[in-house]
Amino acid sequence: MIQTQEELIENALLYFKRGDFSLGYRTLLDASLNTDSVEVFTKVLDFVEKYETESSDDKSSLLLLFTECCNQLKNIKIETKNLVGTTILKAENITKDYNSGRFVLGPVNIELKKGDIFGLVGENGNGKTTLLTVLASLNKVSAGSLEYSFSSENKDAYDVLSKLVYIPQRTAVWYGKVLDNLKFALVHYGVKGKKNDLLVLMMVARFGLWKYKDLKWSELSSGYKMRFELARTMLRKPEIILLDEPLANLDILAQQIILEDLKMMSKSPVNPIAMVFSSQQLYEVEKISDEVIYLRNGKPSNELNIAEKTEKQLIIELDATNSREELETVFKELNLEKLEFNGGVYILYFKDEITFNNVLNTIAIHQLNVTYIRDISKSTRRFFVS
Repeated sequence: MIQTQEELIENALLYFKRGDFSLGYRTLLDASLNTDSVEVFTKVLDFVEKYETESSDDKSSLLLLFTECCNQLKNIKIETKNLVGTTILKAENITKDYNSGRFVLGPVNIELKKGDIFGLVGENGNGKTTLLTVLASLNKVSAGSLEYSFSSENKDAYDVLSKLVYIPQRTAVWYGKVLDNLKFALVHYGVKGKKNDLLVLMMVARFGLWKYKDLKWSELSSGYKMRFELARTMLRKPEIILLDEPLANLDILAQQIILEDLKMMSKSPVNPIAMVFSSQQLYEVEKISDEVIYLRNGKPSNELNIAEKTEKQLIIELDATNSREELETVFKELNLEKLEFNGGVYILYFKDEITFNNVLNTIAIHQLNVTYIRDISKSTRRFFVS
C-alpha cells in the first residue's frame, strides 16, 4: 500500500518515538528525498551527522532535532501523481531459445505495474537470470512481444535503458571512493554543484553507507556493494528495477534491511517503482512480493496466483522430535491424506476442510514437541518439496 507524504512523516516520528530508530531514520530520509529540496537536505543532513556519530544505540536524545526535521517537511508541498497500478511493462508469450537447443525459456506472460514487486524463484539453471536479462532488453526475445510504458514521452532505446535498471548478482568493479563514484554518476544524470553534493550525501545516508563513504570497492563487503548499487540506481530515478539474487552472500540482518528498502522504494508516493527480483530465499521473497513466479525448466508455474483452484489442499511443513509413527497417529484424526519426510522436515497433506488452526490445536492437545511449522499451501516452497 502506498503511503502519502503526510503518512510517511507521521510514521517516521512515531517510529522514532517508539524506539524503532533505524526505521524512523530511513522513513525520514525517504520523506525528505521526496521533496527534492536543497533546504530540506541541508537541515536533515545536520541531523544525519549527529545520528551517525551518536555512539549509543539509544538515539532518543536526538528526538527534538528529529521532530524539527519532520515539522519542516510538513510545511513543504510535493507533487504526487496517481501512478500506482499503471502498467509499465507487458510481456506476452515471450520465449528465448539458444542454438544449442538444450534450454528454452517460456512462453512467459507478465504484466508489471508501478509499485509492483514480483519475486522470481526456482532452482539454479531454470531461467531466472535469462528472464531478467530479457526483461531488461539485454537479451533479445526469440518470440513474443515486450512493451514498456514509461512516464516520459521518449520511447527510444536510450530511454528504455535510462528508466530501466538491471543489477546483476556480481556487479562490476569500480575504482575510487564510494562518495566520488556517486557524485560522478549524478553529474552524468545532469545534477551538479551544491545539489549534487547534498543529494549524494542523502542517498549515502539512506542506504547505510555513511560510515563507508570514503572506502573503495575492494574494502566493502558484498552487502555494502549491493547498497552502493541501490544508491547509484536511485540517483537515476528509475521506473523499473530488475535485480538478480540481491540477497546472495548477505547475512540475515543485511537481507532483511535490503528487503525493507526494496519495499519502501517501490511504494514511494512520488516515484513508485516496479521491481522484479530473483532469490533462493523463498520465505523472504513471499513476504514482500505482490506476485511470485516459479520457474521450472524455463516455464512459469503460476498456480499459486490463481484464486480459484479446482483442488484445494492444506500443506504443512513441520519438524518435530516426535517419531513419524507418533505424528501419523495424532494427525489421523484430521484426515491426514499423506505424510512425507524429505530428510530434513515432514510434509503433511490434509483435505481442504482442515485449517491451519485445526493443526495447531491438535499439536497443543497432544503436546507434540514441534520445533518448526509453516503453512506452505500457497507458498512456492511446495514446488521444491513435491
